[in-house]
Amino acid sequence: EMEENQITLDNLEKGVDNPAFSSLVSPPFPFCRGTGAAQCAPANHVFQGEERLYGESDGPRGESKKERRGEGKGRFSSYCRKALQPVSKAKRFCKAHAKVLRMVVLGLLGVAYLCYFIAACWLNFQRALPLVVMTAVVVFFICWSLFKKYCGAKVLLLLSPFWKFFQKSWPWLKWLLWMALLGGLITWLALDTSRNPEQLISLAGFCFLVLFLFACSKHHGAVSWRAVFWGLGLEFLFGLFVLRTTPGVQAFQWLGDQIQFFLGYTTAGSSFVFGNKLIEEVFAFQTLPIVVFFSCVMSILYYLGVMQWLIVKISWLLQVSMGTTPTETLSVAGNIFVGQTEAPLLIRPYLADMTRSEIHAVMTGGFSTIAGSVMGAYISFGIDAASLIAASVMAAPCALAMSKLVYPEVEESKFKGKASIHLSSGEEQNILEAASNGAAASVGLVANIAANLIAFLAVLEFINAALRWFGEMVDIEGLSFQLICSYVLMPVAFLMGAEWADSPVVAELLGIKIFLNEFVAYQQLATYKKNRLSGLEEWNGSRKQWISERAESITTFALCGFANLSSIGIMLGGLASMVPQRKGDLASVVLRALLTGICVSMLNACLAGLLHVPTEVSDCVTFLSNANFSSTSYTMYMCCKQLFGSSVLENGTLSFTGAWAGLADSMLCLTQCCRHYNHTSCTG
Repeated sequence: EMEENQITLDNLEKGVDNPAFSSLVSPPFPFCRGTGAAQCAPANHVFQGEERLYGESDGPRGESKKERRGEGKGRFSSYCRKALQPVSKAKRFCKAHAKVLRMVVLGLLGVAYLCYFIAACWLNFQRALPLVVMTAVVVFFICWSLFKKYCGAKVLLLLSPFWKFFQKSWPWLKWLLWMALLGGLITWLALDTSRNPEQLISLAGFCFLVLFLFACSKHHGAVSWRAVFWGLGLEFLFGLFVLRTTPGVQAFQWLGDQIQFFLGYTTAGSSFVFGNKLIEEVFAFQTLPIVVFFSCVMSILYYLGVMQWLIVKISWLLQVSMGTTPTETLSVAGNIFVGQTEAPLLIRPYLADMTRSEIHAVMTGGFSTIAGSVMGAYISFGIDAASLIAASVMAAPCALAMSKLVYPEVEESKFKGKASIHLSSGEEQNILEAASNGAAASVGLVANIAANLIAFLAVLEFINAALRWFGEMVDIEGLSFQLICSYVLMPVAFLMGAEWADSPVVAELLGIKIFLNEFVAYQQLATYKKNRLSGLEEWNGSRKQWISERAESITTFALCGFANLSSIGIMLGGLASMVPQRKGDLASVVLRALLTGICVSMLNACLAGLLHVPTEVSDCVTFLSNANFSSTSYTMYMCCKQLFGSSVLENGTLSFTGAWAGLADSMLCLTQCCRHYNHTSCTG
C-alpha cells in the first residue's frame, strides 16, 4: 500500500495524468498535461466558469457530487484494506510456515486419538478389540512408508550382496522351491481328503477346468506358466486362509457382519423417502436403495484416495508375483471393488496402446468379479457376506492367470517394465460433492437393475410358457428353461463338488446366471437358503426346497461374476466408448473373455468345495430336550432327522438306538418332531 501511494504522489508532482483529476481536467486544455497541479488550477477554474455560463446539466455541482462519491469509495476501499491487513498477514504467515503448522495439527490429532484409544482400551478391551486391530494396521503401514522413505535406500544397499547371491542361485533354487511346495500340497490334500473324500470331486473339477481352458488357448506354446501357477497359488492360499484358518474365518466373518450392519443404515434414508411399509414389503424399495448408499460410500472413498491405495497395493502384489504388466493388473485389481466398465477407467489413457492379450485380461477381470455396489444388494438378500468378499478377492489372481492361459502374450507390450502407472482420480472439489456424485451416478445403475429384472423375469416366464407348450405337444410335462439347464449343466455342478441330489438345483442357478444374469440367480439362491434356515423339509414331493450348506457355498462362489450373455453388450459398449479405434480388437476377444470369466467363477467354486468344512450338528439330545417346538429351524430339522434315524419299529414296538436309547424324553421329542415333519416312525 505504501508503494502504491508513493507512485501516485510521484505522478502528481511530475504532472502526469492522475485518475483523481480525470473528471475535472477537460480535453480543451492540453497544456495541463505537462505542467504541475498548481499550474492547472487556474485553467480548471476558468473551465468551471464557462460551464456555469452555458448552464450545462453536468456542471460544477454535479462534478462535486461525483468527486465526493469517488472520495467516499476511496475511503471505503482504504478502510477495507486496513481491516483485511491482519487476515492477509495471517494468510502469508500460514503459507510461509505451512509445513510446521501441518506437523503441529497432525501431532495434536495424534495425541487426541492416543488419549481416546487408551481410554477405550481401559474401559473395555474386548469391546475395543476391532479398534486395536484397525489401529495396528494403520500404524504398520505408516511406519512402513516412513521406513521406505528414510531407510529404504540404505537397507537395499545393505542387502544388495544377498540379492546378487539370490539371483545367481535362483535358476536351481526355484525348482527346489516348486518341488517342496508341490510335495507339501500333495501331502496336505492326501491327509485332508481322507476325512472328507467328496472333496476329491472338487479337486478333479478344478483340474478339469484348467485343462479345458488350456485346450481353448489361443497360443498354446506362448503360455506364461509363471503367471498361471502364481495366480492359482495365490487364489489357493487366500482361499485356505479365509475358509480354513481360524483367524481368516473370524476376520472375514467379522468383516461380513460389519458390512451388514453398515448396509442397515440405508433404512434411515429409504424409510424417510418411501415409508416403513414399502421397504418391508416391496423388493425394489428394500434392496435397490442399498445400491445408492454403497455407490455414495465408494465415491467418498475414491475422493479420499482409500480405494486407489488399496488397488495399488493389491496390483503390486499381483504384478510382482505373476509378472503381468501394470495396466492389466491395475484394472483386474480394481474389479474387486468396482464394476466391469468402471475399472477400465483407471487405465483409460493407456487402453489405446494395450495389446490384445492385455485387453483380454481387462475383460476377463470384469466378467469374473462383481461390483461392490451390487454386492451390497446380494448381502441384503441373505447371501453370506464373507463368501462374497472372498470370492471377489480370489477371482482377481485367478482371472489374470486364466487370461494368460487362454490368450497368452505374443506381442510386445509398451508397458512391460514400466515403473509406474498414474491412476486417474475424480474431479470433485470436496467430500460433499463426491457423495452427491456417487449417489447420482447410482441412479442409472438402479434403473438398469430394475429394468433388467423386469425384462429378464418376464422373458424367462415367456420362454417357460413356450417350452411347456412345445413339451405338451409330445406329452412332456413341466418342460422349462430351468429344467433344461439342470440336465445340461448337472455334470458341471457335480464336478464343482455339489452332491448329486443337489446338482440339478445348482445347475439350474448356474444356467440362470449365464443366460440371464446373476442378480436373478442370487435371488433364487436366497430363497433356497431361507427355506433351509427356516427348517422346511428338504423335499416337497419331487422338488427340493433347499440345498445343503456345502452346495450353497459352492453356488455362492460360482455365481459371483458378471459373466453372462447380457454383459457382452455392456462390456463392448463401455470399452468402445473409451477407445473407439479398437472396436475390432474388442469384438474379437470378448467371447473368449466371457468363457474365461465363467470358468474363473467355477474354479473359485471348486476351491470352495475343496476347502469347505462341514458344520457339525450340535448335541441333538440336549437341543431337542430344551427346544421350543412352536417354530422350526435348520438345526431342529437335522436333529429330528437324526431322531427319526435312531428309531426302530419292531412288532409294533418303537425303540431307539444310539444316543437316544433309554432316554425318557425320546418319545416326547419324537412326538414333537412328528408335528412338523413326516416320517414312517410317526405313523407307528
